[in-house]
Amino acid sequence: MGRRRKVVDSVSKVVAVGRLSTPEFREAVHALSPRVAVFDCDGTLWSGDAGSGFMNWTVETGLVSREATDWIDGRYRGYLKGEVSEAAICGEMVQMYQRLREEEMRRAAKTFFEKQIERNIFPEMLALVEELRGKGVDIWAVSSTNNWVIEEGVRRFGIPAERVLAAQVTVKDGVVTDVLVDVPTDEGKVAALARAGVTAPDAVFGNSVHDAAMLGIARRAFPVNPTPGLLERSAQEGWPVYYPGYSSGPVDPK
Repeated sequence: MGRRRKVVDSVSKVVAVGRLSTPEFREAVHALSPRVAVFDCDGTLWSGDAGSGFMNWTVETGLVSREATDWIDGRYRGYLKGEVSEAAICGEMVQMYQRLREEEMRRAAKTFFEKQIERNIFPEMLALVEELRGKGVDIWAVSSTNNWVIEEGVRRFGIPAERVLAAQVTVKDGVVTDVLVDVPTDEGKVAALARAGVTAPDAVFGNSVHDAAMLGIARRAFPVNPTPGLLERSAQEGWPVYYPGYSSGPVDPK
Protein backbone atom coordinates (compact mmCIF):
# COMPACT_ATOMS: atom_id res chain seq x y z
CA MET A 1 0.00 0.00 0.00
CA GLY A 2 2.85 2.38 0.84
CA ARG A 3 4.44 1.77 -2.55
CA ARG A 4 1.09 2.41 -4.27
CA ARG A 5 0.68 5.68 -2.36
CA LYS A 6 4.17 6.83 -3.35
CA VAL A 7 3.44 6.23 -7.03
CA VAL A 8 0.10 8.00 -6.85
CA ASP A 9 1.70 10.96 -5.07
CA SER A 10 4.37 11.12 -7.77
CA VAL A 11 1.73 11.13 -10.49
CA SER A 12 -0.06 13.97 -8.74
CA LYS A 13 3.13 16.03 -8.73
CA VAL A 14 3.68 15.45 -12.43
CA VAL A 15 0.08 16.37 -13.24
CA ALA A 16 0.80 19.75 -11.65
CA VAL A 17 3.88 20.10 -13.89
CA GLY A 18 2.05 19.03 -17.00
CA ARG A 19 1.51 16.18 -19.41
CA LEU A 20 1.71 16.45 -23.16
CA SER A 21 -0.90 14.98 -25.45
CA THR A 22 0.41 13.35 -28.60
CA PRO A 23 -0.20 16.47 -30.77
CA GLU A 24 1.40 18.70 -28.10
CA PHE A 25 4.38 16.35 -27.82
CA ARG A 26 5.00 16.33 -31.57
CA GLU A 27 4.56 20.08 -31.78
CA ALA A 28 7.00 20.67 -28.92
CA VAL A 29 9.64 18.49 -30.54
CA HIS A 30 9.33 20.04 -33.98
CA ALA A 31 9.23 23.57 -32.52
CA LEU A 32 12.84 23.04 -31.42
CA SER A 33 13.96 22.51 -35.03
CA PRO A 34 16.44 20.03 -33.56
CA ARG A 35 19.71 19.20 -35.20
CA VAL A 36 20.60 16.43 -32.72
CA ALA A 37 18.11 14.15 -30.94
CA VAL A 38 18.97 11.37 -28.48
CA PHE A 39 16.71 8.47 -27.56
CA ASP A 40 16.85 5.91 -24.81
CA CYS A 41 15.38 2.63 -26.07
CA ASP A 42 13.78 0.26 -23.52
CA GLY A 43 10.60 1.90 -22.24
CA THR A 44 11.07 4.89 -24.55
CA LEU A 45 10.94 3.56 -28.11
CA TRP A 46 9.18 0.37 -27.04
CA SER A 47 7.61 -0.91 -23.83
CA GLY A 48 9.36 -3.42 -21.62
CA ASP A 49 12.97 -4.17 -20.73
CA ALA A 50 14.68 -5.84 -23.67
CA GLY A 51 17.87 -6.26 -21.62
CA SER A 52 16.50 -8.52 -18.91
CA GLY A 53 14.10 -10.04 -21.44
CA PHE A 54 16.98 -11.10 -23.68
CA MET A 55 18.88 -12.47 -20.71
CA ASN A 56 15.92 -14.64 -19.68
CA TRP A 57 15.20 -15.70 -23.26
CA THR A 58 18.77 -16.83 -23.92
CA VAL A 59 18.73 -18.83 -20.69
CA GLU A 60 15.41 -20.46 -21.54
CA THR A 61 16.50 -21.32 -25.08
CA GLY A 62 19.79 -22.81 -23.90
CA LEU A 63 22.07 -20.37 -25.68
CA VAL A 64 24.22 -19.92 -22.58
CA SER A 65 25.88 -22.60 -20.48
CA ARG A 66 24.60 -23.84 -17.12
CA GLU A 67 27.65 -22.25 -15.49
CA ALA A 68 26.88 -18.85 -17.02
CA THR A 69 23.20 -19.24 -16.17
CA ASP A 70 23.90 -19.94 -12.51
CA TRP A 71 26.34 -17.04 -12.30
CA ILE A 72 24.06 -14.42 -13.84
CA ASP A 73 21.09 -15.69 -11.85
CA GLY A 74 22.97 -15.08 -8.62
CA ARG A 75 24.14 -11.66 -9.75
CA TYR A 76 20.66 -10.62 -10.90
CA ARG A 77 19.13 -11.69 -7.60
CA GLY A 78 21.74 -9.53 -5.91
CA TYR A 79 20.79 -6.63 -8.17
CA LEU A 80 17.12 -6.96 -7.24
CA LYS A 81 18.13 -6.84 -3.57
CA GLY A 82 20.19 -3.70 -4.15
CA GLU A 83 23.49 -5.53 -3.60
CA VAL A 84 24.71 -5.16 -7.22
CA SER A 85 24.76 -1.78 -8.94
CA GLU A 86 22.90 -0.87 -12.13
CA ALA A 87 26.15 -0.39 -14.04
CA ALA A 88 27.59 -3.68 -12.81
CA ILE A 89 24.59 -5.82 -13.73
CA CYS A 90 24.20 -4.18 -17.14
CA GLY A 91 27.82 -4.99 -17.90
CA GLU A 92 27.54 -8.53 -16.61
CA MET A 93 24.45 -9.13 -18.73
CA VAL A 94 26.75 -8.74 -21.75
CA GLN A 95 29.78 -10.51 -20.26
CA MET A 96 27.67 -13.62 -19.68
CA TYR A 97 27.93 -14.39 -23.42
CA GLN A 98 31.73 -14.68 -23.45
CA ARG A 99 33.10 -17.50 -25.59
CA LEU A 100 30.03 -17.47 -27.86
CA ARG A 101 30.44 -16.35 -31.46
CA GLU A 102 29.16 -12.90 -32.31
CA GLU A 103 27.24 -14.24 -35.29
CA GLU A 104 25.28 -16.39 -32.82
CA MET A 105 24.49 -13.28 -30.79
CA ARG A 106 23.33 -11.38 -33.87
CA ARG A 107 21.02 -14.21 -34.88
CA ALA A 108 19.69 -14.56 -31.36
CA ALA A 109 19.06 -10.82 -31.05
CA LYS A 110 17.16 -10.79 -34.34
CA THR A 111 14.94 -13.72 -33.36
CA PHE A 112 14.35 -12.37 -29.85
CA PHE A 113 13.40 -8.89 -31.01
CA GLU A 114 11.06 -10.18 -33.70
CA LYS A 115 9.30 -12.55 -31.28
CA GLN A 116 9.32 -10.60 -28.02
CA ILE A 117 9.76 -6.85 -28.55
CA GLU A 118 8.79 -5.70 -32.03
CA ARG A 119 5.07 -5.74 -31.20
CA ASN A 120 5.77 -3.39 -28.26
CA ILE A 121 7.16 -0.54 -30.39
CA PHE A 122 5.29 2.70 -29.68
CA PRO A 123 3.79 3.79 -33.03
CA GLU A 124 3.98 7.44 -31.96
CA MET A 125 7.72 7.18 -31.32
CA LEU A 126 8.31 5.33 -34.58
CA ALA A 127 6.46 8.08 -36.45
CA LEU A 128 8.40 10.82 -34.63
CA VAL A 129 11.79 9.31 -35.42
CA GLU A 130 10.81 8.89 -39.05
CA GLU A 131 9.74 12.56 -39.20
CA LEU A 132 13.00 13.72 -37.62
CA ARG A 133 15.07 11.57 -39.94
CA GLY A 134 13.18 13.07 -42.86
CA LYS A 135 14.28 16.52 -41.71
CA GLY A 136 17.93 15.47 -41.52
CA VAL A 137 18.15 15.35 -37.73
CA ASP A 138 21.20 13.51 -36.36
CA ILE A 139 19.67 10.76 -34.21
CA TRP A 140 21.41 8.71 -31.52
CA ALA A 141 20.20 5.71 -29.54
CA VAL A 142 21.72 5.26 -26.07
CA SER A 143 21.01 2.21 -23.92
CA SER A 144 22.42 0.05 -21.15
CA THR A 145 21.03 -3.02 -22.94
CA ASN A 146 23.50 -4.98 -25.06
CA ASN A 147 24.37 -3.58 -28.47
CA TRP A 148 23.21 -6.68 -30.37
CA VAL A 149 19.60 -6.24 -29.28
CA ILE A 150 19.63 -2.44 -29.54
CA GLU A 151 21.21 -2.36 -32.99
CA GLU A 152 18.66 -4.92 -34.16
CA GLY A 153 15.76 -3.00 -32.62
CA VAL A 154 16.58 0.48 -33.86
CA ARG A 155 16.93 -0.75 -37.44
CA ARG A 156 13.12 -0.44 -37.45
CA PHE A 157 13.61 3.27 -36.77
CA GLY A 158 16.24 3.74 -39.45
CA ILE A 159 18.96 4.39 -36.85
CA PRO A 160 22.30 2.96 -38.05
CA ALA A 161 24.61 0.93 -35.82
CA GLU A 162 27.19 3.72 -35.81
CA ARG A 163 24.66 5.91 -34.01
CA VAL A 164 24.09 3.35 -31.24
CA LEU A 165 25.79 3.65 -27.85
CA ALA A 166 24.97 0.54 -25.84
CA ALA A 167 26.43 -1.96 -23.39
CA GLN A 168 29.18 -3.71 -25.29
CA VAL A 169 32.14 -6.05 -24.90
CA THR A 170 35.14 -6.59 -27.15
CA VAL A 171 34.82 -9.23 -29.87
CA LYS A 172 38.05 -10.96 -30.86
CA ASP A 173 38.29 -13.13 -33.96
CA GLY A 174 34.50 -13.31 -34.03
CA VAL A 175 34.28 -14.52 -30.43
CA VAL A 176 32.64 -12.56 -27.60
CA THR A 177 34.97 -11.74 -24.70
CA ASP A 178 34.32 -10.44 -21.18
CA VAL A 179 36.24 -7.19 -21.79
CA LEU A 180 33.80 -4.31 -21.43
CA VAL A 181 33.87 -1.49 -23.97
CA ASP A 182 31.11 0.60 -22.40
CA VAL A 183 28.03 0.42 -20.16
CA PRO A 184 26.02 3.60 -20.76
CA THR A 185 23.78 4.19 -17.76
CA ASP A 186 23.15 7.20 -15.49
CA GLU A 187 26.06 9.67 -15.92
CA GLY A 188 27.68 7.05 -18.13
CA LYS A 189 25.16 7.92 -20.85
CA VAL A 190 26.36 11.52 -20.82
CA ALA A 191 29.98 10.35 -20.92
CA ALA A 192 29.28 7.99 -23.85
CA LEU A 193 27.65 10.81 -25.80
CA ALA A 194 30.54 13.15 -25.04
CA ARG A 195 33.04 10.60 -26.38
CA ALA A 196 30.96 10.53 -29.55
CA GLY A 197 31.14 14.33 -29.76
CA VAL A 198 27.56 14.96 -28.55
CA THR A 199 27.64 17.34 -25.58
CA ALA A 200 24.58 19.54 -26.07
CA PRO A 201 21.78 17.65 -27.85
CA ASP A 202 18.67 19.62 -28.70
CA ALA A 203 16.19 16.95 -27.58
CA VAL A 204 16.63 13.92 -25.34
CA PHE A 205 13.98 11.26 -24.73
CA GLY A 206 14.09 8.81 -21.82
CA ASN A 207 11.80 6.87 -19.50
CA SER A 208 13.89 6.07 -16.43
CA VAL A 209 15.74 7.81 -13.63
CA HIS A 210 18.82 6.25 -15.22
CA ASP A 211 18.19 8.63 -18.14
CA ALA A 212 17.94 11.72 -15.91
CA ALA A 213 21.57 12.82 -16.36
CA MET A 214 21.21 12.52 -20.13
CA LEU A 215 17.90 14.41 -20.09
CA GLY A 216 19.61 17.12 -18.07
CA ILE A 217 22.05 18.07 -20.85
CA ALA A 218 19.33 18.61 -23.46
CA ARG A 219 18.05 21.93 -24.70
CA ARG A 220 14.70 20.29 -23.94
CA ALA A 221 14.08 17.07 -22.05
CA PHE A 222 11.22 14.76 -22.98
CA PRO A 223 10.40 12.13 -20.34
CA VAL A 224 8.46 9.42 -22.19
CA ASN A 225 6.36 6.80 -20.41
CA PRO A 226 8.28 7.69 -17.21
CA THR A 227 8.91 5.35 -14.31
CA PRO A 228 8.02 6.54 -10.77
CA GLY A 229 11.60 7.68 -10.17
CA LEU A 230 11.64 9.78 -13.31
CA LEU A 231 8.18 11.15 -12.53
CA GLU A 232 9.57 12.61 -9.32
CA ARG A 233 12.63 14.01 -11.08
CA SER A 234 10.43 15.49 -13.81
CA ALA A 235 8.34 17.25 -11.18
CA GLN A 236 11.48 18.73 -9.64
CA GLU A 237 12.86 19.87 -12.99
CA GLY A 238 9.57 21.07 -14.46
CA TRP A 239 9.74 18.63 -17.37
CA PRO A 240 6.31 17.90 -18.89
CA VAL A 241 5.93 14.19 -19.49
CA TYR A 242 4.49 12.23 -22.38
CA TYR A 243 2.68 8.91 -22.46
CA PRO A 244 2.41 7.40 -25.96
CA GLY A 245 -1.26 7.24 -26.89
CA TYR A 246 -2.25 9.79 -24.26
CA SER A 247 -4.65 12.57 -25.22
CA SER A 248 -6.60 13.26 -22.04
CA GLY A 249 -7.78 11.62 -18.85
CA PRO A 250 -5.97 10.25 -15.80
CA VAL A 251 -2.66 8.43 -15.89
CA ASP A 252 -2.74 4.77 -14.86
CA PRO A 253 -0.10 4.72 -12.07
CA LYS A 254 0.65 1.03 -12.41
